[in-house]
Amino acid sequence: MSALVEAFGLSKIFPVRKGFRRAGLHAVDGVDLEIHAGECVGLVGESGCGKSTLARLIAGLIPPSSGEIRLGGARVQMVFQDPHESLNPAFTAFASVADPLRKLGRAGLEARVQAAFDDVGLPRELARRYPHQLSGGQKARVGIARAISVDPGLVILDEPTSALDVSVQATILKLLGELRDKRGVSYLFVSHDLEVVRLVCDRIVVMYLGRIVESAPTSTLLAAPAHPYTRALIAASPDPARRGVKVERLEGAARSPIDPDPHVCRFVGRCPLEADVCRRAAPPLLPVAEGHKVACHRAGEIGAG
Repeated sequence: MSALVEAFGLSKIFPVRKGFRRAGLHAVDGVDLEIHAGECVGLVGESGCGKSTLARLIAGLIPPSSGEIRLGGARVQMVFQDPHESLNPAFTAFASVADPLRKLGRAGLEARVQAAFDDVGLPRELARRYPHQLSGGQKARVGIARAISVDPGLVILDEPTSALDVSVQATILKLLGELRDKRGVSYLFVSHDLEVVRLVCDRIVVMYLGRIVESAPTSTLLAAPAHPYTRALIAASPDPARRGVKVERLEGAARSPIDPDPHVCRFVGRCPLEADVCRRAAPPLLPVAEGHKVACHRAGEIGAG
């Protein structure tokens, strides 16, 4: 299956100062990623792992330091984390949805905006309201309508439900599923919530300190994670089935993303399976099964265990 979006060796290094010298903060470091038509890919990891930076690189909001992104003719749109902050307070709901259409010079603007309103379940009488006159759920729908109005091939969702009440989150997730079925859109779903990702994503990509450490179909990754960091993430997520079971927490602190040693595994210092080889050679992302890739020298031992 040909990829809708492909990233090759994608990196983003932000210049910083370390003492009296210039250094680089490696927010994204040599990432390869594919997203196929109609697929929903979950991108997970702790805060600071680089997932939001990767999302912005793919959306074209920031330029990469190195690497390549191939879109295959697909238009990419983004839905941001905070639906209030992402809407222009001087724009009505109609104007917010129409804005990308005007920039593209699309014909039949009003009909297309109304169709987007209908698809996200927004009553048309809300079209003339400003953001401060809308509820959190309504603002989230405006943001989604704005994204789909230009018929994108890929929509990047950056923590799209984290700023919403729990009661509203479920309706927005259901809406995203309906839009995917109706419009055939692909999603890159950025989240720290594994339960939400489990519900909506076909495949999960795990990031740690700027690098992908594991990628697999959702059911495979949650049932048989092969990287110790992924195992820790899953163990730390709420699950009634694990109630009363002792969770082993990661020890130590994360390594600095500023000029990291390219020959050392990023997980050194926190990994419960750390070995000498981990401090001599950074593990490449390699397949361990069909559709399952892991960057860990001891992945085989984890799978056997």
